[in-house]
Amino acid sequence: MKLSSPLSATPRAEPSSVPQKALSLYRSALRALEFASPVLDLGIRIVIGLVFFQSGLTKIASWSSTLALFQGEYAVPLLPPVLAAYLGTAAELGFPIFLVLGLGSRFAAFGLFVFNIIAVISYPGLGEVGLRDHRYWGLFLLVTLLHGPGKLSLDYLIGRWAGNTSSRS
Repeated sequence: MKLSSPLSATPRAEPSSVPQKALSLYRSALRALEFASPVLDLGIRIVIGLVFFQSGLTKIASWSSTLALFQGEYAVPLLPPVLAAYLGTAAELGFPIFLVLGLGSRFAAFGLFVFNIIAVISYPGLGEVGLRDHRYWGLFLLVTLLHGPGKLSLDYLIGRWAGNTSSRS
């Protein structure tokens, strides 16, 4: 009778198959990330767009309150309060639409990024939580500004139609 050890019963992997399996697993993970990346880009654009758009809707819902805030609370540098109120509201209602659609995305992200900085500078009573939110929004806007809107955007579709095959647009 021949004794067999538990170690001898398991098949030995060939040295070349282990690296190939690892490489195959790595390629599968990359494909999953390549699929998730455009979805994440779109998600960032939607979340940030909604934040700013809802703020703009709040401003137009009570225009007299908005004007009072710009005349009393907000200290927008270099602009008269009424002009600042109009420009700020227009930025919050216009740029998010372009951002979410992915049309002129980098321009919209830049506009909202600058608007976000001005909002932080202009409102000294923002508080720690508000400042943290503005930092997150700024970082998410930088993702779109530096990385581009991704494949789920009108910028990408227009670029493909025009012959530009860059996925970042």
